Amino acid sequence: MIQLKVKEICARLHCLIAGTLKLASYAGSVALLATLCKAAHADEATGDTSGFKLGGYSSAGIIAPRQGSTQLQLDDVSLMLSWENDGRLKFFSELELERPLAWNEDKHFNTKNFYFDLERLYLDYNLSDKVNIRTGRFLTPAGRWNLLHAAPLVWTATRPLATSYLFPTAINGLMLHGSVPYETQNQNQAIEYSFFVEALKDQIRDNSEIMYKNVAGAHFTLTNQLNLGLNLGLSLATFTEDKPAGPDYRMVGLDFITHIKGWELSGEGFQRFTSSGSDGGSGAFLQSAAPLGNNWYLLTRLETLQQARQGTAQVSGERWVAGLTKRITPQQLLKMEFVGGSADFTDTPRGFVGSFAVLF
Repeated sequence: MIQLKVKEICARLHCLIAGTLKLASYAGSVALLATLCKAAHADEATGDTSGFKLGGYSSAGIIAPRQGSTQLQLDDVSLMLSWENDGRLKFFSELELERPLAWNEDKHFNTKNFYFDLERLYLDYNLSDKVNIRTGRFLTPAGRWNLLHAAPLVWTATRPLATSYLFPTAINGLMLHGSVPYETQNQNQAIEYSFFVEALKDQIRDNSEIMYKNVAGAHFTLTNQLNLGLNLGLSLATFTEDKPAGPDYRMVGLDFITHIKGWELSGEGFQRFTSSGSDGGSGAFLQSAAPLGNNWYLLTRLETLQQARQGTAQVSGERWVAGLTKRITPQQLLKMEFVGGSADFTDTPRGFVGSFAVLF
């Protein structure tokens, strides 16, 4: 009996020491990123002309579901390195530590969902004022949210379902992009375009991520429409689910954003079709951000997702999000929101979600 107790105590001490070492290593990683960024800012302040810029962002949050235990987590730590000079060539990279640390009432500290994600790594070459060529790994130009999803740049802690389950969020390939300005009724407007094609399919699956291949498509945006500052977007894409006898999809999407008397209104919608013409899944959301004063904003969002994949299961449902966001500084956001609807999804269950995001 005493021998068993000693073994049990030793085992628990071993787990505690291992957990402490992991926590220290992640804290060291975060501290290293912060130190590097401070050094980069110091170089800028002293007039460094190397052309390199170092920055990033991080966010931490709390999830309190209707059912289950409350969880605190460091959501992500992202390090971004860019380079450009007076020439035509530019470089950009982004490496993320996804969910490096979490704590809940049942399992205490854990790192089971931690992984590295090479979010972006590409070269841009400027051919002219209207044409650029990008090669490498980049975010898929489908709607607006997918391109601006970094926590300090979006209003809510939760991501719209339609932008997570219906298309590949990033690809490895080639993109032709640019902007063509024009003038109508004394209004400066532009057509922004992107044409992209995959050259190398993803080699590593992140958790329950759905893998795709043979990705190609285009995105167009009309800016400053109807004298309302309205931006209208159209997404077109084709891709194949990367599994034996995986379905071929054709997708069309629409997106918009406008600002009216301090309010921001935005939305996106996507419809997929299989190669045989049948319904391949769809999703949409409408979101508003209303100013309340003193940099507080009221956030609301309505969402729908139909016939999409979540791991090996097919899911459908509606979701609503309501909350408050405080822009503490231009680089810091505090977010608090309630999530409800007809179903729970793996990214965020129904309940309360809060987060703090900082851009550095």
